[in-house]
Order: sequence, then structure tokens, then C-alpha cells
Amino acid sequence: MMVDISRRNALILGAVGVGGVAIGSTGLIVSQSTGSTSSSGFTTGNALALPPELRSTKGVLTVALESSAQKITVAGREVRALSYNGGLPGPTLRVRAGDILNVSLHNALTDPSNLHVHGLHVSPQNNSDNMFVTIDAGDTFEYRYELPADHPPGVYWYHPHHHELVADQVFGGLYGAIIVEDPEEIAATRERVLVISDITITASGTVPAATQMEKMAGREGELVLVNGQLTPELTARPGERERWRVINACTSRYLRLQLDGQQLTLLGIDSGRFETARDVGEVVLAPGNRADLLVTAQSGTSILRAVRFDRGSSGGMMGGGGSSTSADVSLATLVVEGASTEGLPDVPVQPLPRDLRSATVTAQRELVFAMGMGGGMGGGTMSATINNLTFDAARVDTTVQFDSVEEWMLTNTSMLDHPLHLHVWPMQVVELGGQPAESVIWQDVVNIPARSTVRVRIAFNDFSGKTVYHCHILDHEDAGMMGIIQAL
Repeated sequence: MMVDISRRNALILGAVGVGGVAIGSTGLIVSQSTGSTSSSGFTTGNALALPPELRSTKGVLTVALESSAQKITVAGREVRALSYNGGLPGPTLRVRAGDILNVSLHNALTDPSNLHVHGLHVSPQNNSDNMFVTIDAGDTFEYRYELPADHPPGVYWYHPHHHELVADQVFGGLYGAIIVEDPEEIAATRERVLVISDITITASGTVPAATQMEKMAGREGELVLVNGQLTPELTARPGERERWRVINACTSRYLRLQLDGQQLTLLGIDSGRFETARDVGEVVLAPGNRADLLVTAQSGTSILRAVRFDRGSSGGMMGGGGSSTSADVSLATLVVEGASTEGLPDVPVQPLPRDLRSATVTAQRELVFAMGMGGGMGGGTMSATINNLTFDAARVDTTVQFDSVEEWMLTNTSMLDHPLHLHVWPMQVVELGGQPAESVIWQDVVNIPARSTVRVRIAFNDFSGKTVYHCHILDHEDAGMMGIIQAL
């Protein structure tokens, strides 16, 4: 079962990387020249635009969101896709620990939907982060999320989570950022939210349905966007320190991010904040992961690239071919020129993360992730299981004791990587491929490399109730690679 997984160690350890030009199966190649327009009508090289921001005041943020299919602008071209409030991505929501976030979600789609606040440590019950809410077409639901007073600062996001429709709705354009602010400010010249997503647009300006092969591997779009733009341009002066809040909102694509020639400092991955910021050369984000980065600008022009990442192969299940190695993609251009600026104060030391490696473990369990084809030789439906079971909304798969600590062995028997996302409670990685973790690593999306194992520990504190865990390659989740967990 164990294999050499050194090619993916960076994902767990929070390493940093870069991305490039989108080349899809149709042969579309996008120019990087400033303000240029390709033969397909997509514009590249424009100045980076940030999503609109909504901030809490006096401890409350009240937001109205509408999910709809409409004509929106993607990379300078008018297309018909999905969006929150007519934007791609939706508005950025900024809150603080202890705040109340009220979201009135109107579903203007033709299909049912709902909302998941990915990574937030909030209740899974009632009208909070409840995965069992269904908002039918035309209906509105009032969400209320109460953040604990000690909620970790960091980068989070929101997206739909209605089973069997998640991949289509996220791929179609439904996602947005959530920022939980730091209790003590980290000095930066400016802050940028970078929501990275991928999408495929047909010649008629619509988003096509995924093929069975794409669902098996996990679909990857022909266009890789940053805030809905293709290879936008960012400008800075030498010595400026920017804070980049990076979200991998792709349905299946891994992002091995690199920014050659620039100084990168990683504050944390997901809700996990390092005690001391780390200088890095690349960061790998599985679907659903986020990175909190500082970029200290050095003179010159640098390309933010998503470098090739091998996440395995689905060929054996589909009768040949099927490599899931993402091609290099240019994501953005950073131009640093002008007079140098004075340096900023050092990054303050963060609170020491909780370490469960010395905690008393009350239970141990194993989750086995497997894939295959049903229906006989040469055809049938995709099988995506956890412990040989596909998702059943009427079945509780895992019952845990409230305020306990458990150790889970995550075993992947398939030839594709599977990133596990557990709602509500983050996971501490304690062992990867048989090797113990050298530091405290907290994530809510943990990659399980093909034919390998990962061990995590979880503290089921603060909230009881029922929620889910699943593969965050969203086509796999929709195919059944999801289970229900209940804390009693």
C-alpha cells in the first residue's frame, strides 16, 4: 500500500508554487500581452480587479446573496454562467472572531442549492452550516453563523453544497471568499484576495456538462481564472509587502504555485496559522485549500504560475489513458518597478497552535477511499466510496463523542489523489506516508496521495450535531465519496 510520495509532501507541509497560461483540450492558447484579446474573445493582461467587499460592523455582518444563471463577464467576454450577485467570484465577506454572519440566500437557479461556509468553525445545526438544508428553486433561506470568540483568523470561502449538484454549481461560477481578520494586525502595504478557479466556455458562451471521463478524473476547466480574469497584471514597488489571500476554488485542479524572483512568506494554510511565518519557494493547494501569503516585492517582472502537478491516473478504471497531470498555467503577472520603499515591521509571532500529538485519544478509526466502475466490463457508472459505501442521506456513518479527540487513518486505495474535507472541525496532520509530521499542521482539507495513507487527529469540541466529510474533488463527492458524521 505504501509508495514514495515525496512528489506531494509539499501539499501537507505548506510548500509554495506558481502557475501559467491555460491550454485546454480545444487547443485554446491565451496571450499574456497586456490588454490583448484572443480569437475566442477573452481578454488577458488587464489590471487585477478585486471582488467587492462587505465588512462586519459592531460584531455583525448581514448579507443578501442571490445565486443565479445569467450573462456575466468572464475574462472580458460576456458568457452565460452561474454567479452570486452577478459577479465571479461573489463578494468577499470580512468578519472577526465573535461576530455574527447573517446570510439571506435567494436561489434563483432552476435546481435546488444551499450554502457551505467552508472551513469556518461554526455549528452544523439549524440555520448555521447545515449541509442538510435544501433551498428549492425560487426559495430563500436565512442563515445565521455565530463565530466563536477564539475563532482562528485566516482565509475561508463559501460555495453550494447540495449533493449531486456541487461540482456543476461550483464549476459554473458559485463561490466567494470569507476573511476572518487578525486580532493583531500584520503590517502589509496592501492586501489582495486571489480566488483561483477554472471553467470551460463553449463557442456559444455557455458552460458545458462534464463527460463521464471528466467526472471520473475530476473535471479541469480550459480557462484558469484569477478573480474571473485571465492572466491579470499586478503592480508594486520594490520593498512593498503585499498580503495575498489565495483560494483554490477549482472543482478538481491542484495548484502548485510559484512566483519566481519574489520573496514569499507563508503565514498558514486553511485555518492553520504557523507560530512563525515561513519563507517558502512554492505552495501546493488541493481543491478547497487556501494560503495566507506575504509577497515582498523584488524589482522585475514575475509570472505567478500553477506548475504541473501529478495527482494520479484514472486510466485503469476507464480502459486506458486518463492521466490527471495538470499542465503548466500562467495565472498572473507581477510587475515591480519604481523607487524602493521602506521595510515594514516584522510579522508578529502568532499564538502557539494546539498540538494533539500528546493528547489522549479516545477512539481510532480508518476511512478507506476507493474508486472503480460498476455495471460490468467496459461500462457502467462510476463508483466512488468511503469504506465501501456511497453517500446515503439517511445513514450516519460515523458517531463521535463530543469534546473527544480521535485519530483517523485515511487510506487511499485508488490511483488518484483524494483531498479529504471535514466540515466544522479542522484536522491536525500527524503522519504522512508512514513519516511523522515534524511540526504542527492544521488543515480542513488534507490530501491523501494515491495508494498511500495519512494520519490525522481531530478535537470534536465546541459543537455537537451532524455534518459531513468528503473528497473535495467535487465530482467524486457528487458520485458518493461522502459520509455523515454526528457528534453526540
